[in-house]
Amino acid sequence: MLLYNATLAAMHGEAPYGLVRNGAVVLEGETIKWAGPAADLPGPAKNAESMDLEGRLVTPGLIDCHTHIVHGGNRANEFEMRLNGASYEEVARAGGGIVSTVTETRKADEKSLLKDALARVDRLIAEGVTTLEVKSGYGLDIETELKMLKVARQIGRQRAITVKTSFLGAHAVPPEYSAQADAYISEVCLPALEKANAQGLVDAVDGFCEKIAFSPAQIRKVFEKAASLGLPVKLHAEQLSNLGGTRLAAEFGALSADHLEYANDEDATAMAKAATVAVILPGAYYTLRETRQPPIAAFRHHGIAMALATDSNPGSSPVTSLLLMANMACTLFRMTPQEALAGITSNGAKALGLIDRGIIRAGARADLAIWDVEHPAELAYRIGFNPLHKRMSGGVV
Repeated sequence: MLLYNATLAAMHGEAPYGLVRNGAVVLEGETIKWAGPAADLPGPAKNAESMDLEGRLVTPGLIDCHTHIVHGGNRANEFEMRLNGASYEEVARAGGGIVSTVTETRKADEKSLLKDALARVDRLIAEGVTTLEVKSGYGLDIETELKMLKVARQIGRQRAITVKTSFLGAHAVPPEYSAQADAYISEVCLPALEKANAQGLVDAVDGFCEKIAFSPAQIRKVFEKAASLGLPVKLHAEQLSNLGGTRLAAEFGALSADHLEYANDEDATAMAKAATVAVILPGAYYTLRETRQPPIAAFRHHGIAMALATDSNPGSSPVTSLLLMANMACTLFRMTPQEALAGITSNGAKALGLIDRGIIRAGARADLAIWDVEHPAELAYRIGFNPLHKRMSGGVV
């Protein structure tokens, strides 16, 4: 198939956004065979089935590289509590937060979890998302962690979207292991990881390194197990304080370190050496009414790739709009529209260890988003506006 009469934001090359005016893309099955200026179009491609895009913008399909989209229940009551003065940490210590979602997720069966998750996923798909990361972490027992990962895999079978799964058994300490975090890691988290991996349910391993979750020493045990299984790692790090989680993630060559509000220049230096992506999550920053911003300038200075994601979850980021995250990243953190678009395309792919998407060039997967806009900056500029015209997943509209 030939797509022509388009403006391409290829997201690579020297030009801003990799912009190509009057561009064309040639697709062969699930792959991009050729992309560039229409004037350079190879002769044989001119005879292919064609689609006139009438000057529309084409970007890579969007990538949401950090979500907790499979879960039971909601936490609207805690939202109200925070607005009445309780902090996120106070809510968690009072039995709310992650643990309250654990209770609802354990009660739910796979069918209901899938139904609720698909409703949220469909909102992302409607905005051009073609690749989605989904974490476990609301089970905190072996059975429910496996249940969540199985549901995540089913999303990829029931929708035209690529789903990558992250095992997040080290998300919180469940009530039955109160004040016994080390025992939980050894008796539940690590055995659950082994079983999930044996069943082919794990693409990466994640953790939450924070005072209300797990220490660097405890996360190290999880990462060592991941390494023994040949699995890459990611980490929720420096969201509420600085415990050294980012440097631990870099030590293990993590794909990404996420949140990072309390990261410093030393953390950025370590990330740069490890080529660890900084995943910025403005939805959680906004919802929790945080005031400490991630060190965007330090990440720029050290040449660290910055991705953006919804962090879609029932507590701290009940978000299902990646375009809104692009706007928030620009408005709240002063990222540029080009950085924001890279964050939900090329750098989102890097955060998941994927080299076949996030850019428009020969050999890449034919995941594309076609927009009713003239310039890519419009995607981050508007609020609550979805200009998606068509979405292509693996070459299929």
